[in-house]
Amino acid sequence: MKPLAAVIALSLTTSALLTACSASQDAVPGSIPELVTAAEQDDLQLLDALISDNHQVDVRDACQWTPLMKAALHGHLESARRLLRAGAHTELGDRGGYTALMLAASNNHTELVALLLAHGANPNAIEQTHGWSALIWAAKRGHTATVRLLLDANADPSPVDDRGRSALVWARENSHADIVALLEPIVAMTASGQ
Repeated sequence: MKPLAAVIALSLTTSALLTACSASQDAVPGSIPELVTAAEQDDLQLLDALISDNHQVDVRDACQWTPLMKAALHGHLESARRLLRAGAHTELGDRGGYTALMLAASNNHTELVALLLAHGANPNAIEQTHGWSALIWAAKRGHTATVRLLLDANADPSPVDDRGRSALVWARENSHADIVALLEPIVAMTASGQ
């Protein structure tokens, strides 16, 4: 069972992500593609069967979530591996522009972040609801290892969200000193033109 703080954090993240998909756009019960459900539930047997039956690996639900996005949100590493081997695209976004990488980074699924980056996920994509990147999400939430991975993949720390906050500002505001220490030198070098 997940610790209460993790459940609350996942619930808040899911709520923020669903703002781009209103109730009027929700799927009719039973209309969610099986492959999306299998990835969300980490049902590897069903996932394999659907992939081998040549199901479209990037099938979407009413909110434009793909199976890879669901696996990333919930930290289902093996489901994500299988989807990527079957040709899932890392750059697809939901109605708000959230990608699988943003979902994994926001929930501190570090191994999944590494896997997605290794498969070409763009560390600088920005979603459309708040202007957050994977780096802003990770810095804001205090996910140090994920921030390191994103920086190693050349994530740009300079973008600001719709409230004018960068990854560094979010890390400072939330007292994530270790992340501030990672970001400050990079931001200083960028500001000095190096």
